[in-house]
Amino acid sequence: MRQNNRMLWLLGVLVVVGLIYVCILQVKIIQYSHVKASKSADYLIVLGARVKGKEPSKVLASRIDAAAKYLKKNTDTLAIASGGKGPGEDISEAKAIKRELVSQGINESRILLEDRSTDTYENIEFSKKFIPSNAELGIVVTNTFHLYRALSIAYYQGLNVEGLSANTPWSAVFKSYSREYLAITKFYLQRYIIGF
Repeated sequence: MRQNNRMLWLLGVLVVVGLIYVCILQVKIIQYSHVKASKSADYLIVLGARVKGKEPSKVLASRIDAAAKYLKKNTDTLAIASGGKGPGEDISEAKAIKRELVSQGINESRILLEDRSTDTYENIEFSKKFIPSNAELGIVVTNTFHLYRALSIAYYQGLNVEGLSANTPWSAVFKSYSREYLAITKFYLQRYIIGF
């Protein structure tokens, strides 16, 4: 009986600690998702997300819309469409981003394709090769739930960037945030414990 009480107490402590940890992550996500991007950045990186066949998912479509809006107002900003081709995708995420940006009136000469990356770390790492050598400020475009981790990775890789948040579709909120808590935890483990 005493052992059962001890196990229940330990389980309760773990649950409380877990909830506190998730709350801290949520505060970080909220802090980063409301920051406004500066005008006239030298480049912006649109991070890829799932493509269904050839069509962007709702999550990716919102990133594309946010990027297009910024690019229309800042005509000297270069766009880097970032994302490889994953399972169930007929074209790369980068190609889907470029196609949709062009359909919204962005000249394709302003859009560069990084179509090899498979995750956020690679999105940033591989996109660095397309950044002009004289660039001073960049923008990372992704959804509200993803911006904190994306910017943390970009800072870790030495980029001077700001965030441009795209709305997270309601249908994707639960799944996206749940996965993001795990992805942030993995990033913390890799950076602070493993040292990647």
